[in-house]
Amino acid sequence: MQFPESWLREFCNPPLSTQALADLLTMSGMEVEDLRPVAPPFTGVVVAEIVSAEQHPSADRLRVCMVDAGAHSPDGPLQIVCGAPNARVGIKVPLAMVGAELPPGEDGKPFNIGLGKLRGVESRGMLCSSRELKIADDHGGLLELAADAPPGANLRDWLKLDDTVFTLKLTPNLAHGLSVYGVAREVSALTGAALCTPPVPAVKPTTDQRLPVQVHAPDLCGRFSGRVVRGVNTRAKTPAWMVERLARCGQRSVTALVDISNYVMFEFGRPSHIFDLDKIHEGLVVRWARPGETLKLLNGNTIELDAQVGVIADAHGVESLAGIMGGDATAVSDDTRNVYVEAAFWWPEAVQGRSRRFNFNTDAGHRFERGVDPALTVEHIERITQLIVDICGAADTACGPMDDHVLSLPQARPVTLRVARAAKVIGLPVSQAQCAEVFQRLGLQVTQGEGTLCVTPPSWRFDLAIEEDLIEEVARVIGYDQLPTTVPVAPITARVRREARRSTHAVRHQLADLGYQETISFSFVEARWEHELAGNPDPIQVLNPIAAPLAVMRSSLIGSLVGVLRTNLSRKATRARVFELGRVFMRDAAVSEGELSVAGVSQPMRVAGLVYGSADPPQWGRKEQGADFFDVKGDVQALLAPLKPRFVAATHAALHPGRCAAVLLEDRLIGHVGELHPQWRQAYELPQAPVLFELELDAVLDRPVPLFQAVSRQQAVLRDVALVMKDDVPHDSLVAALLADPAGLIRGATLFDVYKPVTAAAGIAGNERSLAVRLELLDFDTTLTEDRIEGAKAAAVARAGQAVGARLRS
Repeated sequence: MQFPESWLREFCNPPLSTQALADLLTMSGMEVEDLRPVAPPFTGVVVAEIVSAEQHPSADRLRVCMVDAGAHSPDGPLQIVCGAPNARVGIKVPLAMVGAELPPGEDGKPFNIGLGKLRGVESRGMLCSSRELKIADDHGGLLELAADAPPGANLRDWLKLDDTVFTLKLTPNLAHGLSVYGVAREVSALTGAALCTPPVPAVKPTTDQRLPVQVHAPDLCGRFSGRVVRGVNTRAKTPAWMVERLARCGQRSVTALVDISNYVMFEFGRPSHIFDLDKIHEGLVVRWARPGETLKLLNGNTIELDAQVGVIADAHGVESLAGIMGGDATAVSDDTRNVYVEAAFWWPEAVQGRSRRFNFNTDAGHRFERGVDPALTVEHIERITQLIVDICGAADTACGPMDDHVLSLPQARPVTLRVARAAKVIGLPVSQAQCAEVFQRLGLQVTQGEGTLCVTPPSWRFDLAIEEDLIEEVARVIGYDQLPTTVPVAPITARVRREARRSTHAVRHQLADLGYQETISFSFVEARWEHELAGNPDPIQVLNPIAAPLAVMRSSLIGSLVGVLRTNLSRKATRARVFELGRVFMRDAAVSEGELSVAGVSQPMRVAGLVYGSADPPQWGRKEQGADFFDVKGDVQALLAPLKPRFVAATHAALHPGRCAAVLLEDRLIGHVGELHPQWRQAYELPQAPVLFELELDAVLDRPVPLFQAVSRQQAVLRDVALVMKDDVPHDSLVAALLADPAGLIRGATLFDVYKPVTAAAGIAGNERSLAVRLELLDFDTTLTEDRIEGAKAAAVARAGQAVGARLRS
């Protein structure tokens, strides 16, 4: 919400400076995001009228102008050399007198005007454009002033440039602050200064013509008001004062009728629409759209509608998107002579989210989806009508009677405030009289009881529904700066983490040490990610998504990481190592309602990582090699160390069926690691497949407490064995068989070589391979003898043969 301070002070003018007023609004909940002067400081600039303009004798693009500067030119018109293309006799423009100081240029230094010569002709000042005065960006010519501007008047005073533009950052519950009058009403309540409510006299009808209107959807439109105005001059020029105010509200001037509608919207917060009456067929019908209907909007877009969108239609089709934007078919133009002015109350629930569905936002939709006062549609049409008559009126202008259809309006539900409860929540001993005064200043209807106040919200307040809303009103009107700074007295007990569990920060630091960078993503994601990358056909839906694609809650972090990778690739990043630690959401009927849980929804924490591109950063010591499954498997092992996970071939919806493994800890499935499925690599337009892992965070956080173990005084013995077995025998099964020594002598088994001959070799079939394993044997108590060593080795080979069909390589 943006507006000039001068407009606000016309409604309420408290004895406060600009900064004090801004601080007051911010502390009341209406945050002032920006304060900006309308124009930078400059001096010596006055209104001047060009009385003659002759061609420069030595320059084709220069003119020698004689200008009347009123009292500043007592000896007659001043001679000014000017190069602006619009310099002509009769216009009034800004004149920087000799000695004037203009806003600084790009070098940051003020620009001083002196007596000079241009191509041999003396110039006693400078005629200015709006860009040279830095009050607008237009530099196509001189700033042309209104015809009634008096020569010699100070330009700052005439254009009211000593003004400040306020920009408010309003939360969705402050719909009543989306107008200058609404903000003034708040200022009046906060300061006690008088609120000036301008009278809106009714415009006397001079014709009986009405436009037939039918409202078929009371759940869409609770009130619909309108009036016919005939004989309108749509080519009339918008008054300079209105153009200026709209500009300071951030709205450019379009045409007089559009400007009038926008002006009343900023003034009173009432969006309205003006139809070309002659383009409406038979009458208007307010209803929900029908599937398959289309509408070309004023912005040029053509949209397809469905039954969830409200519309205003006539006998030939849809003419307007209810509460959001008008249609092109009935838009006013320079040829328009007769108009229909409409103002309605659209239910907020019927407008909310509709603009986002079509990827645009409007000031009207922004207001209606938060709530617009339903009680003043007629008064605001009267205000618009009067402005149309004053600005666009002609000799044959005629206004029809007011047509007001009231169907279903919000019912004000009384809310009770307990004074003792308010004092406890606010932390300030407020009295019942203080609370009653606050509500009366805010224009709320109050009924007092014993220790209670029953408040009936007015029609413009959609945010007063529970007791806490009233407590907030009391606190902000009394002033947050009046609250005592009380030190908390509640006992604070630190939550001690078990020694066998590390913190999430430790996990983050370890992944960073492994070369990963952390990402943080939304918990709501695209439904496509859930269907394809999580294998979740029924994800949890978001009721009111912030954007159409982000419509479901994620049950896996993989989709978020793939989205991060695509963003990096679009910015020419050829190597990515990223991780995310976050919550996922899955349906689980076993979960019951609790302080930290929602019935039917499981919300575990997970940690996931993605590696793409080269395994190492650019270096000279080794050739560049792409990261593969085993690189990421090593990272997972390092993350879980000293625990020893097992990796078992498995399948996952997002991962390559032949390059995916389930991660097990003590036979408990804690996650997966693998390469992205080729189908999804192609679908998401990735040049190569990344390698990913996703693990349950609880399993990663668990850490066994280290136990003391004495160092053996005996020397370990190493023996190598080469075992031949089938290609499909897993390495883990072989190692497990070798280590299952009942005597406890074999302490380790390490694979150090794999041999598979290219052609058939003696003792090794085509479907077999040879694995060389180094056995570590140790007895803590006595020195091993050769007989015991060979016996343990032979027993290990026998166990491997029995378990996996291995035999010694001959």
